[in-house]
Amino acid sequence: MDVAPPYTAVVLAGGRAARLGGQAKPQLIVGSRSMLASVLAAVADAAARVVVGPAQPVPDDVLLVREQPPGGGPVAALRAGLARVDTDVIAVLAGDLPFLTADVIAELRRRLTADGVLVVDDSGRDQLLLGLWRTERLRAAVGPRGGPTSMRRALAPLSVDRWRPDVPAGSPPPWLDCDTPTDLARARQVAGRLPG
Repeated sequence: MDVAPPYTAVVLAGGRAARLGGQAKPQLIVGSRSMLASVLAAVADAAARVVVGPAQPVPDDVLLVREQPPGGGPVAALRAGLARVDTDVIAVLAGDLPFLTADVIAELRRRLTADGVLVVDDSGRDQLLLGLWRTERLRAAVGPRGGPTSMRRALAPLSVDRWRPDVPAGSPPPWLDCDTPTDLARARQVAGRLPG
C-alpha cells in the first residue's frame, strides 16, 4: 500500500469579510467551534499547519503569518504561506469551510498524481482554495511578488486533476463556505441538524 507523502496545510484566513460586517470570518462559530478550528481539525495529520491572516486565535502548534501587503488577496497570502513550507506537498485551504473533513483531505492526498488536485462543487466549479499541490510546481506558478495576482491566473499553467466528492443526501458538502450572512445562517442551521 502506497503511503501519501507528508504535507503542510496552508489555510488562508484573511480578507475583510465586508459582507459579514467586517467580522473575522474564520473565527465565526458554526456548530460548536469556529470555522478555522474546523479546517485545522481536518488537517490535524499535517506535518505543519500555517494560517495566513491577521492576528487571531490559533492553537500553539499552528504558525500564524501575514501576507504582504496585508489584505493583498489570496495570491499574496499563498506566497506568504509557501515561504513556510518545507514538504513536497501542500494543502491550500480557505479558512471558512466548516464542513471540511479529514476524509476529504485523505482522498485528495490519494488523488494527487498531477501538479495538483482540486475539489469541484456540484455545479462543476473549481474550488481553488480546496486542493493539494506539489509544492515546487505551485511555488513556480505563483512566482515572486509582482507575479500573477489572481488565483485562477496563477494556477492556469499547472496540470490539475479534479474531484467531485460524493455527498450523501442531507449532508453538507465540504466546499460549503460562508461569504454572506445567508451562507452563515444556512451553515449554522445545517450544523444544528448534524449528530454530535
